[in-house]
Amino acid sequence: MPKDYIVRLVFCRHHRSFVLLKGPAREVIGGITYRPFFSQRFGEITFCAVSANEQVRGYGTRMMNHLKEHCLREEGLSHFLTYADNNAVGYFAKQGFSKDISMEKGRWKEYIKDYDGGTLMECAMDEALPHTRLPAMVRVQQDFVDQQVRKISNSHVVHDGLAFGDPVRPVPIREVPGVLQAGWKEEDSLPRYRLVTAAGVVAPAAGPLKAFMQRVLQGVMENVDSWPFKEPVDSKEVPDYYDIVKDPVDLSLIAQRLASGTYYAQLDIFAADFKRMFDNCCLYNAPDTIYSKCARRLESFFEHMIMSGVSFT
Repeated sequence: MPKDYIVRLVFCRHHRSFVLLKGPAREVIGGITYRPFFSQRFGEITFCAVSANEQVRGYGTRMMNHLKEHCLREEGLSHFLTYADNNAVGYFAKQGFSKDISMEKGRWKEYIKDYDGGTLMECAMDEALPHTRLPAMVRVQQDFVDQQVRKISNSHVVHDGLAFGDPVRPVPIREVPGVLQAGWKEEDSLPRYRLVTAAGVVAPAAGPLKAFMQRVLQGVMENVDSWPFKEPVDSKEVPDYYDIVKDPVDLSLIAQRLASGTYYAQLDIFAADFKRMFDNCCLYNAPDTIYSKCARRLESFFEHMIMSGVSFT
């Protein structure tokens, strides 16, 4: 939105604004401007924003929950309407807004302005729902579900870690604590594929397997879409990246693991690192960004290289 248009929205005498203040300095890091229609018991959200360096930290959700609680308890509103652009539809959906409008048209049609290119979304507020205590309520529900799962599963049991001597040696899967208890069988570790090489179709022994993975990695590195993945993300340039991505993977790390000669004992482990790298990118970046587009194109290229060099049994 142009700045002068935002100013008109925020300072319009018919509108009210709800702001989020942070820290002792009470810095404004977000706000929502809305217009209440008291006779119709709904409000129209006309502007919603959070500072760029404070996004993806839950402030938008907290702000919306407090606004719902205030408007429901103090102003008697039961619904919110908003016209969301393509970048905001996902945010409003997470806040309980839906594209299905339940209010009868006569209640809102002549009250709010239509916007071309926007998606009309509605949120119905429940008087029985404590909007500002939702996180605590969800935690109680999660604890209950976890307790029920523990009755039928051993997934919560934590086994001792592996003890390595010097020199470090590969550990057979059967010796990893907890693997046998989880139902693993020896045949589960047998490769279900064969490698297609210049000499013909061969078993995935250590030598041919490493050579094949090196070819795949080299092909990915030379692809035009690989540039965002060649080095780890710089935390100085992207401060919150490692708050969101807990298991980062990049091509330089994959190259180090492949060079060790022992990390990628199976092709599945090699492929899992690539999938995690692509998924991490799409987790942090919006679908329409150049980074997510590179990730999906490079993922298709990677899968093609794998499928062209492997014969599944």
